[in-house]
Amino acid sequence: MMLRDKTCVTGIGETAYLRGSTQTAFELQLEASRLAIADAGLRPRDIDGVIPIGIVSGTAEDFVENFGIPDLRYSALIPHGGASPVMALQTAAMVLAAGVCRHVLITFGRNVTAGAHKAGARIHKMPQFHYVTEFEYPLGAIAPAQLYAPMARRHMDCYGTTVAHFGEVAVACRQHAMRNDNAIMKKPITLDDHLNSRMIADPFRLLDCSLESDGGAAIVVSTASLAADLRQPRVFISGVATGHPDSPDSITQRVDMTSLGLAKASPHAFHMAGVTQADIDVAEIYDCFTYAVIRQLEDMGFCAKGEGGPFIADGRLRPGGALPTNTHGGLLSQAHVWGLNHVVELVRQLRGTAGVAQVINAEIGLVTGYGDMGDGALAIMRR
Repeated sequence: MMLRDKTCVTGIGETAYLRGSTQTAFELQLEASRLAIADAGLRPRDIDGVIPIGIVSGTAEDFVENFGIPDLRYSALIPHGGASPVMALQTAAMVLAAGVCRHVLITFGRNVTAGAHKAGARIHKMPQFHYVTEFEYPLGAIAPAQLYAPMARRHMDCYGTTVAHFGEVAVACRQHAMRNDNAIMKKPITLDDHLNSRMIADPFRLLDCSLESDGGAAIVVSTASLAADLRQPRVFISGVATGHPDSPDSITQRVDMTSLGLAKASPHAFHMAGVTQADIDVAEIYDCFTYAVIRQLEDMGFCAKGEGGPFIADGRLRPGGALPTNTHGGLLSQAHVWGLNHVVELVRQLRGTAGVAQVINAEIGLVTGYGDMGDGALAIMRR
């Protein structure tokens, strides 16, 4: 409870998202970081905490060198895949609330479409994939779609979740992306388009899978008192928590393959923020695959486990729906920046600066992170 509203996201920045960037991952990261710092009305030398995320990011020393940071008081590296941005928010909030830092930069960049760093090869360099290499890899499961497909199939078998439910998530994200100039995929799609897209790893079709794309994103988190004097309206971090699934090292070795860490994190975040699911105006939910959105809605208590498919089937996630979700297009249609673009978008929505994608009167929103083996993180923010 001591973290509620003690910190604010004060700056956001992102590069153009595309395929085939000529910039390195670190160059993209620097560009996004510079934009976020300027957005906050700060100078690079004002940053005294740096949290790069992911194994491809630059180190804190890289930022000291390139930004001329004179007094770096804290740094950390968060390597938990797509849960990393929201986990970094939690870390930044704790460091700032403790008085260690004043302004913390959270930053990420990637260039993967050149062919040298495809997902199947990249993820096996991460420490948490040790057991995947032992159990799944010998059977040919090498890429994320192959690793997560059994979770989705198990959910379908247990609860009656359907291909059409997955398609609804894909269509909703694409409709949101069509309102976003900085989205890669803006061609309209239908449920039939989803159904007819080629199979990748049963039950995942092409349109169930997030993009491989290049780009950078960054945010600045500051103490709430300092944020009051900065350039942008304050966006408070009201509740934030993380959790890990049972048997977090291997999906297929779990008693329940559909178990995620978000179920453990969610009650803590909502309690800290002092809000309920009914108070959420807009959601940015990590969408590595369409199935992951459905499961996270269940784990956050928007519906009971197994009821996620029917919960979204009436267009609830689409523009104008009861719970507009991934209003930038998400990883499925905007770009894959490990979900830091989700945080950027939530801040934009709560500032009221999202343009034609703006959710009217959005006051409270949430953003999730989904780690590679099902690590979960949730941040609830308010304007």
